[in-house]
Amino acid sequence: MDDFTAAGELLRIEGYASLFGLADLNRDIVRRGAFTNGLQRRGFKGVRMLFQHDAGEPVGVWEEIREDGQGLFVRGRVLMAGPRGRAAAELIRQGAVDGLSIGFRTERFAPRSGGGRELIQLDLWEVSIVTFPMLPQARLRVAAPAAIAA
Repeated sequence: MDDFTAAGELLRIEGYASLFGLADLNRDIVRRGAFTNGLQRRGFKGVRMLFQHDAGEPVGVWEEIREDGQGLFVRGRVLMAGPRGRAAAELIRQGAVDGLSIGFRTERFAPRSGGGRELIQLDLWEVSIVTFPMLPQARLRVAAPAAIAA
């Protein structure tokens, strides 16, 4: 299977939706471990894949969401079932859109001197494919094809 199925039904993507220790454009910094409790409660299947944070039409499904030493890693499939998914996949394929952005509820934080917050515990609701991520380093890429079982 390549990046698109033979029928053109999906596009596999992956990347970091959040990176630990980096200030975003609001001067917020996510602390390592901030997503752990929320992901244990919700599970990755409870986190939606949206386009530009628009909950009106999800564009795919996340197959993996996990914290590692760098940040919040995500892997999923953009589905071609609806017009928004088809448009998102084509924009990704053409390199017009490559940002990731998180939608969450803050459960615990600490103010930072100089502005912004240190985000200690978050309830992750969605990860969006976006044009301009709040954390400029949060980017996606087309995932390598899955290994084909012999």
